[in-house]
Amino acid sequence: MEEEILTPVDPDAAVEVVDIQFRPGQKIYYFDPNGIDCKAGDHVIIDTARGPEYGTVAGSNHRIPEKDVVAPLRSVIRKATEEDKKVYKKNLQAEKEAFDICLGKIADHKLDMHLVDVEYTFDGNKILFYFTADGRVDFRELIKKLAEEFHIRVEMRQIGFRQESAKLGGIGSCGRELCCSSWITNFQSVTTNVARVQQLSPNPQKLAGQCGKLKCCLNYEYDTYVDALKAFPDSHIVLRTKKGDASYSKTDVFKGLMWYSYVFDRNNMMAIPAEKVKEIIAMNNKGKMPEQLEDYAFIKEQRNTEYGEEGQNVDLSKLE
Repeated sequence: MEEEILTPVDPDAAVEVVDIQFRPGQKIYYFDPNGIDCKAGDHVIIDTARGPEYGTVAGSNHRIPEKDVVAPLRSVIRKATEEDKKVYKKNLQAEKEAFDICLGKIADHKLDMHLVDVEYTFDGNKILFYFTADGRVDFRELIKKLAEEFHIRVEMRQIGFRQESAKLGGIGSCGRELCCSSWITNFQSVTTNVARVQQLSPNPQKLAGQCGKLKCCLNYEYDTYVDALKAFPDSHIVLRTKKGDASYSKTDVFKGLMWYSYVFDRNNMMAIPAEKVKEIIAMNNKGKMPEQLEDYAFIKEQRNTEYGEEGQNVDLSKLE
């Protein structure tokens, strides 16, 4: 009798899920298929924190490690019926009309806010208006007028500029779909220190995303740079040579180079291997000085002062 060959099962892949997307271009969430065989493109009714909602299957049933599941894992209720699809299309049309109505009332009340999106709950019992604003907005009177207009529960939600980009979607400068609208579920703060540690040019046009804030992807390699920089000497230490003192300008982490320039000639930079920099520092600590920095230089280059690339103190804090 031929022996049966069993395919090993990953012990971590313990939870069956299905990928659901609420709106085109928005994030994808895991749901329990609840015994329903879901195929990509199927329309389903799902259980959410605000009641049953309409969604589209972005990925059929599959298993993932239990640690990747955010509890509680809500379930698919059923595949959408023709009647469900009609309700969904009706809600979409109603949202467009509500958007225009709300814009008009915002103008009437002269409120300093930017309307981003409108959503009806699937059951039609509540309508949500999403907006951005630079500060706090008193929209109490606006809600009263909207409630009188729609005769259902009205909710206004102020969201951040990153969340606005996540809802609207788009393509980033990398040519890929925006991370915030495709897979990021929790927004982490991105500080100017993240750009500084990675030796990125302080150019707002390059570092800002479509939301006008520092790009989320700046966080991706930050920890790697922090670990790599531990092998480099302190950049605040001035290198002393007989020709003159030299101060630090920048670091090429991957090539292991540190760029220095003489205090009397800031425009001409020289790349010194990190190990050689350590040697010079060790000599200085013993009271000795090499003849000149050029004897250790690996590369020389002219400092670029255009577009905030080098030598300019550009404030990026407003992009955080």
